[in-house]
Amino acid sequence: MTGPLAGVRVVELAGLGPAPFAAMFLADLGADVVRVERPGAGFTMPVDPRFDTLQRGKRSVGVDLKHPDGPAAVLALVARADVLLEGYRPGVAERLGLGPGECHRRNPALVYGRMTGWGQDGPLAQRAGHDPTYQAITGSLHAIGRAGGPPQLPLSLVGDFGGGAMYLVAGVLAALHEAQRSGRGQVVDAAIVDGVAHLMANPYSLLAGGAWNDERGTNLIDSGAPFVDVYDTADGKHVAVAALEPPFYARLLELLGLSDAALPEQWDRAGWPRLRARFAAVFATRSRDDWARLAEGTDACVAPVLSLREAPHHEHLVARGTFLDRDGHPEPAPAPRFSRTPPGVPAPPSAPGATDPQEVLADWRVADADALLAGGAFSIPG
Repeated sequence: MTGPLAGVRVVELAGLGPAPFAAMFLADLGADVVRVERPGAGFTMPVDPRFDTLQRGKRSVGVDLKHPDGPAAVLALVARADVLLEGYRPGVAERLGLGPGECHRRNPALVYGRMTGWGQDGPLAQRAGHDPTYQAITGSLHAIGRAGGPPQLPLSLVGDFGGGAMYLVAGVLAALHEAQRSGRGQVVDAAIVDGVAHLMANPYSLLAGGAWNDERGTNLIDSGAPFVDVYDTADGKHVAVAALEPPFYARLLELLGLSDAALPEQWDRAGWPRLRARFAAVFATRSRDDWARLAEGTDACVAPVLSLREAPHHEHLVARGTFLDRDGHPEPAPAPRFSRTPPGVPAPPSAPGATDPQEVLADWRVADADALLAGGAFSIPG
């Protein structure tokens, strides 16, 4: 394994969404991640395991947690791990015999990462939910959308992966750093509602200072301003504009062939409807790619809005290697970049339970490996 986390061992209790993404992120950085799959555990994402990027770079072992030796099999791995990640509803891990108490008795230095939507406590802690419901109570969903229209779902980037997985990773790394000094592990309670609220620090500060209107689509950076927006082009596609600062705004007007004198002043809110209409009319005269070519080499802050199939072929992303090619399919490359300990290309996704547990037990030098295998809790692939 290569990367800044080489040598770090992670046990992931299999689940969906943000916790698997967090485990993938740690694996991308070089951690040795072993995903523990529960045979017949229930709902799974409808994707061929070969294309499930969230499982890349990991090994996957099957463990029957209902078997009398199931929890002991996982705890044997925990005893050799640095991190455990789980994304169960509060209390489930404890009922399985794999809660923080049991794990820390086996390994006091373990960082125990917990990923939930609502958190480990509070009135909603036991309530079911998904990304939109978590965003809804933080104010973030209310703030996303156009003026006069309903809130718009920003995929699951804001909640599950931004406010959830990324905060779990940050918390785990901070706890690992502290454990190196103290020799003691701790529980990281990563709740999506907490993370999303934290991501909203800037809008909340602007609101408190009177610089943010609590109506979506009416502010400088939420499509309220005509110089920070998305416009239709002649071919039915779109360009994104973000010419907020005056020098960039001046370059935008040059790109559009418009004169300051014939338009409302940039910061005159009363003139924004007329300014938007003028911009829209001009952008509609050329194709998306024509505008992209015209904007090349300028600071007009105009970019083509690319589809998921188009984005991996953009020259800048190609030059940086932002995407990998996995058997002819684009896959986001690990990020960020490291100057001295760069991670390698992640191993392809592992199918559930496809790793021979004997391999993992040997690599991790787990005590009593033969007895654990003979117990029957581990699933033997093939």
